[in-house]
Amino acid sequence: MRVLGIESSCDETAAAVVDEGGRVHADVVASQIALHAPYGGVVPELASRAHLENAWPVIDAALAQAGGIERIDAVAVTAGPGLVGALLVGLSIGKAIAFARRLPLVGVDHLEGHLFAVFLDRGEPRSIPTLPFVGLLVSGGHTALYEVHAHDRLTLLGQTRDDAAGEAFDKGAKLLGLGYPGGPIVDRLARAGDARSVRFPRPMLREGSLDFSFSGLKTALARHVELHGVPEGQALADLAAAYQGAIVEVLAQKALEACAATRIPRLVLAGGVAANAGLRARAAALAGERGVSLFVPELASCTDNAAMIAYVGALSLASGRSDASDLAPYSRAREIRRGKIVAPSRRAGR
Repeated sequence: MRVLGIESSCDETAAAVVDEGGRVHADVVASQIALHAPYGGVVPELASRAHLENAWPVIDAALAQAGGIERIDAVAVTAGPGLVGALLVGLSIGKAIAFARRLPLVGVDHLEGHLFAVFLDRGEPRSIPTLPFVGLLVSGGHTALYEVHAHDRLTLLGQTRDDAAGEAFDKGAKLLGLGYPGGPIVDRLARAGDARSVRFPRPMLREGSLDFSFSGLKTALARHVELHGVPEGQALADLAAAYQGAIVEVLAQKALEACAATRIPRLVLAGGVAANAGLRARAAALAGERGVSLFVPELASCTDNAAMIAYVGALSLASGRSDASDLAPYSRAREIRRGKIVAPSRRAGR
């Protein structure tokens, strides 16, 4: 089975073709970074309009790479969470293709896509986890820990109480005048810096909870800049390393605590921040110390992409699920409330 995946939840217009084994036959992404950079963040209305312009060229390119629409057996499309206007673009086009070609249609939760991106086969040697595993999902809009038993059986173990880690990276970069998107810039600077140069707080690290909080850390950086100004050269790299170190330490420590609490010795990093070199290194070090196997997607599978949507769509279709033509944004969120995804769990030290 080959599934056409469509992703338009935020500021990436993406289309991909993936089979039920996770093999990626085509993967095309149109980025909107240049469009939103002058504003320091994503402008929803501009994002929706850009999706309208980019969607068909991106889909056509993906289909051409995969041998044409005739080789497509089903359509999967992101149904939420995300920007409503942006989601509607992808959903409308996905429904139109499925209707016109008389193909099965399935809506995919964006977060499930990230958690299962580690299974994508892009032609390079890779190791993949067995189920169940603990998933640390970290992006610009989400920071959460899940116990994952199947694509539709997730238990929420902990989540951020305020800001996502990716937002903390971007807002921190803005405070330092580094540009947008800030996370990759902070990561590059941090590689040449000394994380011990400034002592930032580690929010909620010792509170016996698997929840997160990053708003106070942003305030701590803002206060430091207010008192000392924005440094240059090596001092700027040191400050970036210290700030990133605080975020990464909390993420990695709590992820390994979740593995201990659930007695699952497999940890998967997921989401855009999973591409962060500092997080990968710290998680690998702690996992090695505690006998936990760490699995990280390829870089192309970390950020928003349609391959992960197509793959989870293939898994859903293989299990007998497809959606009616009235598929609407956040339909998967309604399934979460009905209990197909259990949240939150009280057993993991909560």
